[in-house]
Order: sequence, then structure tokens, then C-alpha cells
Amino acid sequence: MKICTMSNPTRMSVAVCKHMFMLKPLAPLFHRAPFANVSRIRGTPPKRNFTHSHTSCVLAEPLTKTIQLDGVRKIVMCNQKTRNALSLQMMEDLISNITFNQDDPGLRCIVLYGEGKVFSAGHNLKELTTKDGVEYHNQVFATCTKLMLGIMQCPVPVIAVVQGLAAAAGCQLVATCDIAICTENSTFSTPGANFGIFCSTPGIAVCRAVPRKTAAQMLFTGIPLTASEALQAGLVSKVVSQENLDDEVQRILDAITNKSRSVLELGKKFLYEQMEMDIKTAYRMGQETMVKNLTLVDCQEGLRSFIES
Repeated sequence: MKICTMSNPTRMSVAVCKHMFMLKPLAPLFHRAPFANVSRIRGTPPKRNFTHSHTSCVLAEPLTKTIQLDGVRKIVMCNQKTRNALSLQMMEDLISNITFNQDDPGLRCIVLYGEGKVFSAGHNLKELTTKDGVEYHNQVFATCTKLMLGIMQCPVPVIAVVQGLAAAAGCQLVATCDIAICTENSTFSTPGANFGIFCSTPGIAVCRAVPRKTAAQMLFTGIPLTASEALQAGLVSKVVSQENLDDEVQRILDAITNKSRSVLELGKKFLYEQMEMDIKTAYRMGQETMVKNLTLVDCQEGLRSFIES
């Protein structure tokens, strides 16, 4: 079943909505059954799969395409004309796609893709000229903040899959995701200063993902990191060949979906909270979190399964 949804700030005409139902379905995310040999702490498999697209009132083509299959929600930025720029509308669509029904226990993971050779080139610079005014610019960057925090606060892991360039706010998006996988030809940059706008907000995420001197070089020079340099710096989790990308993504998805959602949700929440704490507070709160974890039904089932094996 295909579900058509409208962007929050706009409403599409019936004609546009009918056109969207004629869009070609996305290629399947999985090339093999993702739930083989599932352990008993895996939980109840999700029952609902869906596909939908987001479209603005200006563009006939969707900015994003979304498909959910067996607990994995795949979100594809598909505005190649702008190199998947994080326009205000694109960011609002991503927020909507990420937050949609995210408390459904059947949702286990979210994967972000960029269609074409560019994951995302960052903000749409056409939206940042003086003709739009300060109020609009504040809206753009406030929405970007909401998107980044929404990824961190999402109860399930969010994975970025990069096959090419991730620049400026696109690089920020990669740095913000919980896991990032890229192909060998991928590059990562924060080149805003080249165009007169320093990548201040992208630097927030980048500085929290890579060493300070690496971040400073990226921000001050705009020189991109290669995939191997990004891996060494900690900006991405894994670099693979284009041919092995699908298999690697599937391997990670299998590892995540075979685990209890409630356990991972608790763990992700604390992971980000403790990063802002001093060491003593972090250990005190970690102790409380571990004890709370032990009260979860999935935890006790997992412990019994391990002890009895």
C-alpha cells in the first residue's frame, strides 16, 4: 500500500497528489530476508509497511521518498536538481519523515540516503540572500536545528548512507546521525567560508564528531576529507566499496533489528545525555540507567536466554 502525504506548511492540489500515486516505487531496500535467525529478545516483528513521498507546492517532483519495510524506514532525498540541498522545505520534509509515528514499537531503524552523486550539498544558498530577510533566515536555521536535534532525540538509530559529496549542512547531517556508512569515492567538506558564510552550525556537529584540529582545518580551509580521512577522523563509521555497500548496510540493519527496541532506545537516550555531563555525574546517571535497564522485560528475557543457553 502506498501512502501519499503532504508537506506540513503546504497542501497539494488533487492533481499533484494523483500524479504522486503514479510515481515508480523505490527499489527494494533489502536483497534478502532481514529477519532470519532472530533471537527471542528481538520482540514482535512490525506489521505495517508503507511508502510515501513529500512534495512542495512549487515542485511537481517530490523532495523525499520514504518506504518502511520490516521495521526499517528508508528516507531518500531525491532533489538532484539542487544536489539534495537542505532547503527549508527539504528540512521540514525530513523532520516529518523522521518523526512520523516514531513511537511505533515496530520501527527499529531509520536510514537516510541522497539520490545521485551528492548526498547533500548543504543549505540552499538561494534562500540565504538578503531578499528573504532576517526572519526567514532565522526560520531556516531554526528548522535545521530542529532536524539535527530530532535525529539525536529519535528513539531508534538513524544511519546516513553516503555515496558521494556531503558538504556544509549536508556534512552536518552526516555528523549528527548515529552511524554513517560511505563509499570509497565519498568526500566531506564545510566550505561555507569560500562563499562568504562560515559553517558555524555545521561546525557544531562536526566538532563533536572529529578532533578539534581536524574540524578547524575543515572549517577554515574548506578542503574536503576523503572517505579514508573521514573514517580516521571519526566522521564516518565504515568505508566500503560501491559493490559492497548494500551488503554492509544490511549487515548493520540486521544487527540493530535483532535487538530489543526498548533497550536501544534507553541506551541511545543516555548516550547523548552523558556526553554533556562531567565524569562523576555521568557515572551516577549511568548507574541509574543500568538499573532501569534491568527492569525491562526484554532485558530479563535476554538474560534468561543467555543463562539457559
